[in-house]
Amino acid sequence: MLFVVISHPRPERPSTVAGSRQAFWRWLQPKLDAGQALWAYPKVGRGVVTAFSVSSHEELHALLNQWADMIPAEFDVIPVFEPDQAKAWLSQVQAAPGS
Repeated sequence: MLFVVISHPRPERPSTVAGSRQAFWRWLQPKLDAGQALWAYPKVGRGVVTAFSVSSHEELHALLNQWADMIPAEFDVIPVFEPDQAKAWLSQVQAAPGS
């Protein structure tokens, strides 16, 4: 299951959360190395956009709770799927109109 996650950290002075932000990247690196996180980009200003590849909603829930423990935030969670899967699905829909 693929999810794009956009974090919206609560507004804190950047200088007061610098250590937490460094801890976040240390926490994320093993997930990137293992393929559980596919990529991560910091947003301009504050926050991060990342993609997770997880086996369940519970796994994603655990990751977001760990993340929020370091940096309290709200998250936009967007389920996505691979482009090839989307194309295959569209081919099936086109082959069976009205289904």
